Amino acid sequence: MFIYVRLAGMPKGSGKRTRRRGRKPKPKLKRQDIRGSKHVKLIIDLLKPLRAHRDCPNRRLHYDELVAYLLLYFFTPALDSMRGIQQMSNLEAVKKKLGLRRFSLGSFSEASHVFDPSLLEPIIEELTCRLEDVGADERLRALEVAPMLVDGTLLHALPRMAWALWLRHSDHAAKMHLEYDLLKSAPVHATLTHGNGDERRELRKSLRAGIPPKEPEEAPERRAKARRRGAKLYVLDRGFADYGLMSEILTTGNSFLVRINQNAVYEVLEQLEIAPEAAKAGVVRDEIVRLGCEASPQLHDRRIRVVQVHVEDESARLGLPRQYRRKRVSSDKTHRSDKSEYTLLLATDQLELDALLVCQLYRYRWQIELFFRWFKKVLEADYVLCESENGMTILMYCALIASILVRLWTGRKPTKRTFEMLSFFFSGWASERELIAHIDSLKEADGEAKGNN
Repeated sequence: MFIYVRLAGMPKGSGKRTRRRGRKPKPKLKRQDIRGSKHVKLIIDLLKPLRAHRDCPNRRLHYDELVAYLLLYFFTPALDSMRGIQQMSNLEAVKKKLGLRRFSLGSFSEASHVFDPSLLEPIIEELTCRLEDVGADERLRALEVAPMLVDGTLLHALPRMAWALWLRHSDHAAKMHLEYDLLKSAPVHATLTHGNGDERRELRKSLRAGIPPKEPEEAPERRAKARRRGAKLYVLDRGFADYGLMSEILTTGNSFLVRINQNAVYEVLEQLEIAPEAAKAGVVRDEIVRLGCEASPQLHDRRIRVVQVHVEDESARLGLPRQYRRKRVSSDKTHRSDKSEYTLLLATDQLELDALLVCQLYRYRWQIELFFRWFKKVLEADYVLCESENGMTILMYCALIASILVRLWTGRKPTKRTFEMLSFFFSGWASERELIAHIDSLKEADGEAKGNN
């Protein structure tokens, strides 16, 4: 838009032409900008049962179409708004390849309130079952329980989203509670609450009895793999150190590995020997205990193992600021008060595990933090595309489906270089042949590394 300015004394029509300041208009979406249709085609059949959900004669946007459009949104960097998705629905290529119809902005807004997000959970489970174990320690594959990482992360929310209260009336955020399969390097279950949602309560809701499957008539290693899928080993941080929750996990047939507070009360029943490899990794004590005091007797009938690990804080040695850690001085328990080192207390019901493997399992808990970074920084799934809790839950599930599709396509856990190549491909800089060649080179490198070990 232009403004004509005519100075005093100047004849009419001789004014200076100036451009008004403001945001430049976005270029129109083109056919070559749309990426990810190959991924969406993989699950079109899985989305078909969603078509009949909340069907209405005058509704132009069905549930399966909404999910397909949201998946294309995550695979297409050129899209950054609801209007961009609506503009994409006008392209003939989208209509021909995926059979998707044009929709209005009103239909998209209504869909975020009408459709049921829980119907997407079976799709996530189905896609997760197609994944194979990747990049895991061989000792983890031999476990009789599947290691499951559990944690939560905050997602962006607008001040007018009243349901997403957090700290104060001016602070709003949603929280995603996630279960992440360590062996498959993929999410398996997630829920969404307001920013103050209790992570322990959400885990209690998702606990399911670990019933072992029927013994298939297959090779012994496959039977062991089937047994491993029956029960879970929840790897938890200090926020889940609730004796009642730990007792419920054991009651449902699952296991836990959780970091407990340094002032935890327990009675030592047996002192275990520490192997040289574990001592080198920082294991100080390995004990069988009765965990809890008289006021918390939930685990008194269980033999719990507590592994005490000495950890050196590299950030503190470099002079970087670190969080304050509560000190505990006790005559019968080792504790180091140096600000560059601290002690971890890891409690688990797995009494037969090697102490070194217990330490490594807890270190692997960082993998879920890396997934949160992928979820929010690469997929940008915390962008506020829907404002209702129902709509944000649908968006969250679609982002998890998109993550699993990338995992299915690459066949391995993506590295930072793989993230960059995927971004180049989705932006149109790299061809599909170049991306596949990059993935094949990584697989060859993994094979050589295994051969050397």
